[in-house]
Amino acid sequence: MKQLVMQAQAGDADAFVQLVEDRRQQLYKIAFCYLRNQEDVADVIQDTILAAFERIGDLKQPEYFQTWLIRILINRCKDYLSRRTREVTLEAMPDVAVSDPVLEQLMYRELLQQIDSKYRDVLILHYVDGFRAREIAKILDMKQGTVLTRLRRGR
Repeated sequence: MKQLVMQAQAGDADAFVQLVEDRRQQLYKIAFCYLRNQEDVADVIQDTILAAFERIGDLKQPEYFQTWLIRILINRCKDYLSRRTREVTLEAMPDVAVSDPVLEQLMYRELLQQIDSKYRDVLILHYVDGFRAREIAKILDMKQGTVLTRLRRGR
């Protein structure tokens, strides 16, 4: 991966495409947890990829490409959410049986949106994407102890 990052920094667009393609599913999962809408997710991921492509030369340590890319994605999701004023009314919600797994997942995501963002970020990275506290600390640029505290409080 480090070699691909260095090639991308040197201007190799194919290397950058390969780097992003390898992380496409991960980017989608994180963005979907924030936005809960496939069209919005596609827009934010596209914006993230463009921003990363334009600023790949600013990345000082190639081994942190994934962390850097996820951080850009999280910031783009937060920016998008702060601009969005659309609300879903109860009338727009479909009538579904309570035991429906789709509804359960929707309820889970709705609960995540109600949690303070400092806890939500850590919970999403840990439970949805499977990152460990040490990795989350690098991604969010905070101490590992802070990540563990936020995980505990967020739960």
